[in-house]
Amino acid sequence: MKQYRYYIFCEGQQTEPNYFLGFKKLIEENPIYKDMVLIEIEPCQAETMRVIGMAENYVEKNEIQKGQVWCVYDKDSFPAEHFNGVEERANTLNKINPELQYHAAWSNECIEFWFLLHFAYYTANNHRTEYISFLNDKFKELGIGKYQKNMNDIFTILMEYGNPKLAIRYAKRIIKDGAGKTPTEIAPGTKVYELVEKLAKYLPEKVQERFIN
Repeated sequence: MKQYRYYIFCEGQQTEPNYFLGFKKLIEENPIYKDMVLIEIEPCQAETMRVIGMAENYVEKNEIQKGQVWCVYDKDSFPAEHFNGVEERANTLNKINPELQYHAAWSNECIEFWFLLHFAYYTANNHRTEYISFLNDKFKELGIGKYQKNMNDIFTILMEYGNPKLAIRYAKRIIKDGAGKTPTEIAPGTKVYELVEKLAKYLPEKVQERFIN
């Protein structure tokens, strides 16, 4: 039984799982933490409340009693009550067992907003296509091709060409400025940084420096 356990349920089938797989691989290669940290990544092909529903089913089926359960999902065009409902459900579940905690790592409107924060402080509430266009322009400027959904090397690209430390700082600033608002009302915004901060603690020291101040 590993001491630190992270169960990551991703709305998408590839984009988010590929990103977090980058953390998983580096952590499992880190001799300091590889025997202490468990990271399970579950692609859900489901949205908002269905993601946390699948997480609950997984926890029950596998009789998990300890760890952190993270739901990674987008706003897109889903109803506000469904998008906000994941955080509300997580708060309810967290009262049951203090050793098993659920977290909502949402992005409004999409995971690409978290990605672009690696390159700039951005607060314009645009559609996904605008965020992807921004990433395309940035990738072209850096000479690394074109941003695409489901990129296998998205973690490496963001780490080597972007600035994860700044992305965390920018995301925190946006959430702080939106204090008292619901996830739906914070547009654009993302809480993916909370999970990234957790996982970064277990990265090899030289890589960790890119994420943690």
